[in-house]
Amino acid sequence: MKHLHKVLKNIETVRKEKITVDFFYHAAKERFKLNKISEGDHGLDKIIRDQHIHRPGLALAGYTALFTFARVQILGNTEMRYLRQLSPEQRTKALKKFFSFDMPCICLTFNNKPSEEFMEMANKKNIAVFMTPLETTKFAYFISDFLDDQFSTQVALHGSFVDVYGVGLLFYGRSGIGKSEIALDLVERGHRLVADDVVMISRKGDGILMGTGTELVKHFMEIRGLGIIDVRSVFGIRAIRFQKRVELLVNLEEWDPKKEYTRTGLDNEMMDMLGVELPFVRLPIFPGKNITVISEIIALNYLCKHYGYDAAKALSEKLEQAINTKSKLKDANIGYERSVEYLEHDFE
Repeated sequence: MKHLHKVLKNIETVRKEKITVDFFYHAAKERFKLNKISEGDHGLDKIIRDQHIHRPGLALAGYTALFTFARVQILGNTEMRYLRQLSPEQRTKALKKFFSFDMPCICLTFNNKPSEEFMEMANKKNIAVFMTPLETTKFAYFISDFLDDQFSTQVALHGSFVDVYGVGLLFYGRSGIGKSEIALDLVERGHRLVADDVVMISRKGDGILMGTGTELVKHFMEIRGLGIIDVRSVFGIRAIRFQKRVELLVNLEEWDPKKEYTRTGLDNEMMDMLGVELPFVRLPIFPGKNITVISEIIALNYLCKHYGYDAAKALSEKLEQAINTKSKLKDANIGYERSVEYLEHDFE
């Protein structure tokens, strides 16, 4: 059975509404080999508000009824060769109609060099033009991913995020319950800290949440009674990660004897965050309980389920099979059945 909980309360949601072409250029020029070929600072102050991109083949051909000009425009071999095969009069007409729209910027792939007329109109309309050696499909994928990340909805969650055996465990609970101490203990045991105190979570693609720390805090950690420590300086580069996929939510709460907690693992609890369902573990704690080891087991158990083995279901099936077998033996009047069929000759 799967129980679905609503999104966590008291979390701050943030989302960028716009970025400048200047920001886009400086963030992408090294990553995607982007070179600015338009004059000076032309068009760098323009605004990008749409996370999608557009290839304006039909717009260059004259059909602009559905031209999404407010997006980043990408021109590849198809568009540039089409312009080159036009007569001078047709090309001028096509470019005038194309540049009559207020586009944020234009990116040319395959190092396609535009004509002087193309650049004159772009500079006149204050539209930045960039060029990249990347092929169109690859560049479009990179830019789409970049813009999707920039405009994605993020939530800021107070918790500790650790990579445990390759599984992203996000611990949360009331302030002072021991999230940072658990994270520190896991790091000391060889696992990797992603973020502590404030975890920024973004939705990437379909059903994927990525978590990271803030630029300010990064891998600093506050331990009550000790103060601030730098995990990277103390444990080395092996002890940290910049980002990690969020795969499991672990809610730390004080033990309540009146409350019922799952004991079999057959009831799967899920939590909704940014429209993505994540496995959710409610972990009661009390003095003397080894939460670090249990956290490691949570991660290993998740990996077992991921690779097709569910211990709770396996035991349930064995119990059901044993009950059916015992019932058949009873009906056949065979008599007492031993719980262990044979004890080997080993008296150690």
